[in-house]
Amino acid sequence: MKLNWKIKAAIAAVLIIGAAVYGYQYYQGQQEARKAAAVETVPVTRMNVKSTVSATGTIKPVNSVEVSSKVTARIKEVLVKENDTVTAGQTIATLDAKDYEEKRNQAQYKVTNTKAKYDRVSYLYSIGAKTQSDLEDAKMNYDTALSSLAESQSNMSEMTIVAPMSGVVVGQPQTAGTMAVQGTSNPTVIMRIADMSSKQILAKVDETDIGSVKVGQEATFTVDSFNGKTFTARVSKISQTDTSNSWNINTSSSSSSSSSSTASVIYYYVTLDVDDPDNMLLPAMTARVEINTAEKNDALVVPLSTLKTDANGSYVIVKNADGTQENRYVSTGIYSDEYVEILEGLSEGEQVVSTYVAKASTTSSSKKNDRGGPPPM
Repeated sequence: MKLNWKIKAAIAAVLIIGAAVYGYQYYQGQQEARKAAAVETVPVTRMNVKSTVSATGTIKPVNSVEVSSKVTARIKEVLVKENDTVTAGQTIATLDAKDYEEKRNQAQYKVTNTKAKYDRVSYLYSIGAKTQSDLEDAKMNYDTALSSLAESQSNMSEMTIVAPMSGVVVGQPQTAGTMAVQGTSNPTVIMRIADMSSKQILAKVDETDIGSVKVGQEATFTVDSFNGKTFTARVSKISQTDTSNSWNINTSSSSSSSSSSTASVIYYYVTLDVDDPDNMLLPAMTARVEINTAEKNDALVVPLSTLKTDANGSYVIVKNADGTQENRYVSTGIYSDEYVEILEGLSEGEQVVSTYVAKASTTSSSKKNDRGGPPPM
């Protein structure tokens, strides 16, 4: 009987140990299954990728001019209207010359009068009846009169306004009867002429992107007026200073003004030459630009959502064939809107973790079992 009891005890111990091992293995298998089910993966693949910089700008003609008068006078006649095509040297407006004609006539009379006086003093000087000083004064008066006449004649020539360049009249010209005021700071603009055969975009690019933009890069853009149509352009110039010249600090500015400028977003002007063979685009249209800063065909890529970073660099979580996972550090290349090029660290076809699902419920379940819940038998 004693031997039978020991045998039974041994058999019971073996059964208990076997059940425990089986339960542990079952538990581990379930945990691995939950872990495998908790992630979604995507394959490392190849595709054509393109990196772009987005910007917004305004369309403008490459060459344009504001036509104003060199003298102050009332506009007598405007010979062109909006959208008319003009050529360089063509008469486009005339000014009322009445006041300047009177000034020219007065100047001509003064020239005649001072010339007669000069001739008389010159004769008297030759016979000793006038001094050298008298002769010089008469000569000066005559020269001054000639200068005034030349100025009056020059002003008369400005009564005819001609087109300084060939192009199209943009906007409504001033009407007859308007006073055209001369000046360098705020003259009256009689009309605007633009060469609409060549246009540009003046775009504002954020300082975080300006380093990727280079002269010669291709770009595409859209405008609200033509839904669904894409136009092309090319970067022709990059400004060397920001749009508000914030680097040029004025020492007399207040500290609050400086702080405001420092806190604002910094933009740089980028000029792009526009391809518009059908002449569809108009000045001042808003262009939404995508500048192609890098492009590569058949690049090894993963979705941007799979890329993570830490103090050691960029990495992805790779799911191995046996279901295990590992953090794999990678070297990256071109970034597009959705994908990133992988230069080193991955091979085509490998599976990388893209999305975690039911992570919270899995954690909660495992904690419950850790607190003593027995595995299923």
